[in-house]
Amino acid sequence: MNAIKNRVQLIGNLGQDPEIMDLENGSKLAKFSIATSDYYKNAKGEKVEDTQWHNIVAWGKTAEIVESYLTKGKQVAIEGKLMHRTYETKEGEKRYFTEIKCNELLMLGK
Repeated sequence: MNAIKNRVQLIGNLGQDPEIMDLENGSKLAKFSIATSDYYKNAKGEKVEDTQWHNIVAWGKTAEIVESYLTKGKQVAIEGKLMHRTYETKEGEKRYFTEIKCNELLMLGK
């Protein structure tokens, strides 16, 4: 059960081209978001689409793959770990941010 304590698996489409950063130590960081959609019928029987956006970060070799092959609209399968961060704005407001640290990436579709 230890292997599934903090594990996220998603299939979705990139909402925009990834943001790539070259770090001082020579490694890469890739940030991108993917959309997942669910469908259900409301009380009137109408089909409703519910889209959720997920922030993804990838490091090292995975970030290099993201940089080389992923663009807006591409479909991907992500396996990773849910991460929560807190930061403070210049105005002193606390902000909370949730993202998925990508451990594995599978490119789907065309």
